[in-house]
Amino acid sequence: MYLGLDLGTSGVKALLIDDRQAIIGSGHASLDVSRPHHGWSEQDPSEWVRACREAIAELRASHAKEFSSIKGIGLSGQMHGATLLDAADSVLRPCILWNDTRSFAEAAKLDADPRFRKLTGNIVFPGFTAPKLAWVKANEPAIFAKVAKILLPKDYLRLWLTGEHISEMSDSAGTSWLDVEKRRWSGELLAVTELDEKHMPALAEGTEKAGELRAELASEWGVNAGISVAGGAGDNAASACGMGAVGAGHAFVSLGTSGVLFAANASYLPNPESAVHTFCHALPATWHQMGVILSATDSLNWLSGITGKSAGELTGELGDALKAPGGVTFLPYLSGERTPHNDAAIRGAFVGLGHESHRAALTQAVLEGVAFAFRDSLEALHRAGTTLERVTAIGGGSRSRYWLKAIATALGIPVDVPADGDFGAAFGAARLGLIAASGADPLAVCTGPAIAATIEPETALAGAFEDAYKRYRALYPAIRSAV
Repeated sequence: MYLGLDLGTSGVKALLIDDRQAIIGSGHASLDVSRPHHGWSEQDPSEWVRACREAIAELRASHAKEFSSIKGIGLSGQMHGATLLDAADSVLRPCILWNDTRSFAEAAKLDADPRFRKLTGNIVFPGFTAPKLAWVKANEPAIFAKVAKILLPKDYLRLWLTGEHISEMSDSAGTSWLDVEKRRWSGELLAVTELDEKHMPALAEGTEKAGELRAELASEWGVNAGISVAGGAGDNAASACGMGAVGAGHAFVSLGTSGVLFAANASYLPNPESAVHTFCHALPATWHQMGVILSATDSLNWLSGITGKSAGELTGELGDALKAPGGVTFLPYLSGERTPHNDAAIRGAFVGLGHESHRAALTQAVLEGVAFAFRDSLEALHRAGTTLERVTAIGGGSRSRYWLKAIATALGIPVDVPADGDFGAAFGAARLGLIAASGADPLAVCTGPAIAATIEPETALAGAFEDAYKRYRALYPAIRSAV
């Protein structure tokens, strides 16, 4: 048996698979996000441990015998979070999360230093880890002075599991301190933020063993001591392992809280000017690119809160047949935007509202706005040298066939829908745990799921969607000047 632990923003999932990769069971525990000030987003790392314990307890309660046979553990987690520890591994302040935008000024200053884009292959985004430390140094100098180690969220769980400070390439690539091509920390970039490699965890590949389960936890859980813990992956790379998106040209579109258009690459293909993320993949000698939008299902959930209707009720009102875009356009910039604008200050908007703009028209506009944001990411991937022929849909929003039809038509490529199953980040983490523990071939393990259906672009509406996309593209400069 192999355990995958996925530390998300809203909860921790524990997933158990056997050596044939059949899912045995899962457990879950929720997490809350603290937003003490505008643009801030934080969590207490002790809550991650609490949620992990609860998720594992739920899994053990339902599958005690199978759980006792665990041979390997893999980790996945929300990326970019700054978890600051002192010399005794005590947490110095709440973790500053991936969607926290307070360090936009520090990010711009670091990004203006050409060494960052040259060595990391990426813009320094406000959500990345390095500008967060620059913000702490400027605003909380007493805390900065005590920092002995900086860990990413999932690697704080690893510290709890193993007692070791270790990270891996895919997650570390989102810090703005990793030389992404050479897959090692850059002392030069760390020095810019008045840090050095002593502040950073050791590095492993996602498929490698990166610690062993502590004897205390092994005894508590009724498992063997010395269970290997894999390097694991950042959540998107872990999802790619779960989806089999590990070879060149393989891609998925993720409709989660945020949205991701992810493409695996066999070589390092940076193009930071496109605002595409170019990161190490979880497998050795592989990389990936992704366009990221900050509010995907979050946009629909926001409308749900405003209207008092569930997301399912809202999308249900649209019916099954895809409609031509209406007169209302939605810009899904509720928390700013990454690809392609790199703009933490921009905010969302409805444009074209009239007396006839009923609830269904707003829902349709929201779904189309997110689809057009994915089209922005597709265009950015093209500029970065990647062409996609099809994508596989994952995430909670992929349950809406209407939304998938809109995305397929906006992108102009087929969208594959996996057969029922759990192929997300926790499954990918469990696969990495299997590989690290057994030495199995990563490509033989990380295969794609069976496809239940394929959503083709609706060619009859292609022209209408293209015209609507052009209107969408023209609106960003207009509202940007008003912010």
